[in-house]
Amino acid sequence: MNSEVVCRPILVGQTLKLRHSVLWPDKPISHVSLPEDDHGLHIGAFLPDFDEPVAVISFFVEPLPLNIATRDPDSQHQVRFRKFACDPSLQGRGIGTTLLQFSFERVQSQLDATVVWCDARTSTADWYTKRGMTSLGETFFKGPVEYVRMYIDLTLCAGDHAGTDM
Repeated sequence: MNSEVVCRPILVGQTLKLRHSVLWPDKPISHVSLPEDDHGLHIGAFLPDFDEPVAVISFFVEPLPLNIATRDPDSQHQVRFRKFACDPSLQGRGIGTTLLQFSFERVQSQLDATVVWCDARTSTADWYTKRGMTSLGETFFKGPVEYVRMYIDLTLCAGDHAGTDM
């Protein structure tokens, strides 16, 4: 983990600016606001001289739409993350990796998650794979952007990344 990064829960309002500027800058900011945001767990990564988060991610208890073989098939233990964004000028410094690892540990302890999943842009799928996630199913489009569903079974990887920079 990147030792200069501090990760902590944040309010949904603290996610919107970064979500917008990184993920959908050509759309109105309302495009990155989700109906379920009020029920989510939002986590931000902070650097020492920054008042605002430099990376954000949001989690929601939501069953994985495809049936997969996991140690715990109970859909109440499946958590989806959405709107994961890191300031482009700070990418490649381990901030996103640190935030993702911290978040997986947090949702496992706070939400009792055993499976975490997302719809990843295909342009980022290799990044997620290097951090232990597996692609699932065919690619699909949301507007002009191609995605693939990815997941990680946290019961199989507990401690796998401890002390490493995934």
